Amino acid sequence: MLVGNRETDAWVAYYRRDWIRFLVASVGLVAAGFGMGPLRTLQGAWYVLRANQAWSPYPDNQPDVARAYMRRFYTLIGIPPDAAEAARREVEWWRVHREHQHDPTVSEGQLIDALVSLYSYVYAVDKVDIRPAALHRVEAMTLSDQWVAGGCRADDPTLIKERQALVASYSALHQAVA
Repeated sequence: MLVGNRETDAWVAYYRRDWIRFLVASVGLVAAGFGMGPLRTLQGAWYVLRANQAWSPYPDNQPDVARAYMRRFYTLIGIPPDAAEAARREVEWWRVHREHQHDPTVSEGQLIDALVSLYSYVYAVDKVDIRPAALHRVEAMTLSDQWVAGGCRADDPTLIKERQALVASYSALHQAVA
């Protein structure tokens, strides 16, 4: 539950371009998700922040820079066998999500597939087992996109639903990995 809450906070900060709050949320997210010591947690959160800052400008983002920071992140946490491949898959779902936001021909199914690809690789689990986590995460993204379209208001009830979907996603991820 804590990881889903922290990720919601990070998404809100991302879309508001509030990078200090994004870093704070990322520290909490990395701490809750990976249980590293404080210095490594801060370093990991910094890499996630820098990757997101490189990715955020639309349409002139820097995917190579984002991948380089995510490679550093995945190397730091030491989960996947190949940090560069994990970073490629991470930024790939970011790309598919952005295309889905701006191009109606990019389907939710493509976004789900990109997340399943990342999760199954990073956590070494079967794609069928990890799919429920991806489905809930895409639900959260859809709600987040609605929240952004509605003006990014802090009192928007859509944020509650987004938070619930992210918590459900992390619960499903935890089940699949366990």
